[in-house]
Amino acid sequence: MPGEIAPVRQLPVGELPSGNRKIVFEWELKDGEMTARGEGVARVAPPDSVRLDFFLGGGLGSGAAVLIGDSLQVPGPDMIRKLIPPRPLLWAALGRLQLPADRDTTMRAEGTILRADIGSPTRWRVTFRGDTLARLERVGDGRLLEWVDRSADRRVQYRSEESRRSLSLVIQRSDAVQAFNPAIWRL
Repeated sequence: MPGEIAPVRQLPVGELPSGNRKIVFEWELKDGEMTARGEGVARVAPPDSVRLDFFLGGGLGSGAAVLIGDSLQVPGPDMIRKLIPPRPLLWAALGRLQLPADRDTTMRAEGTILRADIGSPTRWRVTFRGDTLARLERVGDGRLLEWVDRSADRRVQYRSEESRRSLSLVIQRSDAVQAFNPAIWRL
């Protein structure tokens, strides 16, 4: 049966918006029976730099992480490492699609929603709402291993299905700022 040529479609770019941003958020970590919460700030310098600072509720502690390109620094206690998803999922939490190259991509479009399976076998699943990265999933052996979901209501959710650990962020505000002091990129 003859068909029509389907339009070729590419994934949206999935880059950070231009200009430096300071994003203030509340966070909650659930790891097994432990729950911790507090406030945080992300200082984002596109195209590829972010510093995250986490402050434990009640002033009981703090920690930081710096991601520049593929280089992630997370000094300090193990608790801080639990707050930081793997690099591709951390970038996805901020709206940037930064995945290792893979050979196959299959896409499906439903209105303004675009879903793609990346890799053969599938290693990543990505969902865009228009040009906005909405969800990234890491898949292994046909199972969902971990994911980041970015809601339209300023909520970001990370979940590791393997460790049953989750991190929820609620963005309080996102402000355009001038250049950051270069010292913030050193921990």
